[in-house]
Amino acid sequence: MGFKCGIVGLPNVGKSTLFNALTSSKNAQAANFPFCTIDPNIGIVDVPDKRLDKLHKLSSSKKKINTNITFVDIAGLVKGASKGEGLGNKFLSHVREVDAIVHLVRCFDSENIQHVNKQVDPINDLETIKTEILLADINQVERKLQKNVKKKMTEKQIKFLEDVLNKLNKGDDLKEYIDVDSKKLLKEVGLISTKPYIVVGNVDEKNLKSGNNYTKILKEKYPEQKHITICADIEDQITDLKPEERSVYMQNIGLEKTGLNQLIATGYDLLDLNTFFTSGPKESRAWTIKKNTSAQVAAGVIHTDFQKNFIRAEAVSFEDFEKYGSAEKAKENGKLRVEGKDYLVKDGDVLFFRVNP
Repeated sequence: MGFKCGIVGLPNVGKSTLFNALTSSKNAQAANFPFCTIDPNIGIVDVPDKRLDKLHKLSSSKKKINTNITFVDIAGLVKGASKGEGLGNKFLSHVREVDAIVHLVRCFDSENIQHVNKQVDPINDLETIKTEILLADINQVERKLQKNVKKKMTEKQIKFLEDVLNKLNKGDDLKEYIDVDSKKLLKEVGLISTKPYIVVGNVDEKNLKSGNNYTKILKEKYPEQKHITICADIEDQITDLKPEERSVYMQNIGLEKTGLNQLIATGYDLLDLNTFFTSGPKESRAWTIKKNTSAQVAAGVIHTDFQKNFIRAEAVSFEDFEKYGSAEKAKENGKLRVEGKDYLVKDGDVLFFRVNP
């Protein structure tokens, strides 16, 4: 119920190592040669949330169900991928399916790990990825505009895609297309360059706390993007530790948040996501929605019948639920609100939906 995040980058930047750490698995083959990840590895990870833990305890729920994030470790691409080089189109078809992209960039020197371009250059690496994605999008729009496809589109749609193609060829931004119809058509085309992304610099252990010159020039070059600095090897080591050992180890190396927690927080911010909760004796559960989602639409996230047969939502903030210990006690203290279908759900709301049978 969370979001789908694709980890992309050139070969040998640490994608599989990071994927293994994020998903607490050893499914992704990590090796010192290009294309060791042939097909995308997929891992579904629970989103840790102390609020849900507390609700589970207060409600004495039989089950606790976290919301989750799906990580996809997508095979490394190289220059020319849009024309089929390396794993080419296979890579590009997989990355079209995700909600957000993690651009993992190598920001460390090592004689033991070969670089596909023979030298460490994070700016060039990121530009290579962005260029191949842009060229793939141009090819995608051109195919849509072929004669046999044109017959299925309206004149308005054809003109719109021709305008998009012109902008892509110039390298222009497509963010100006903000109306609902334009966004819908762009989504149908499956453009990758319009997807939001996070720049993740993979450093060595000694530069984890403050970064290095590579991460500095990345932030200077792309100031409008969200940046995270991680050490994939450290993340992999943390995964193997018991929870109590993990916290001690992180404290010793000065690491406040794991890479997973950083990606969760940044991803939610990037995609404008909120979390609401349902809680009772049967289960306490977290649900992911877009910010400014109405109560009726939020009900549909649980079940489509809830949205169709929506009557009202009873809402209490997590803070008030925690303070009074239950929805009933919150109600007694005037903190349980009755909201209609147009109420915009807030992050941390605990909701009880009333629907027609």
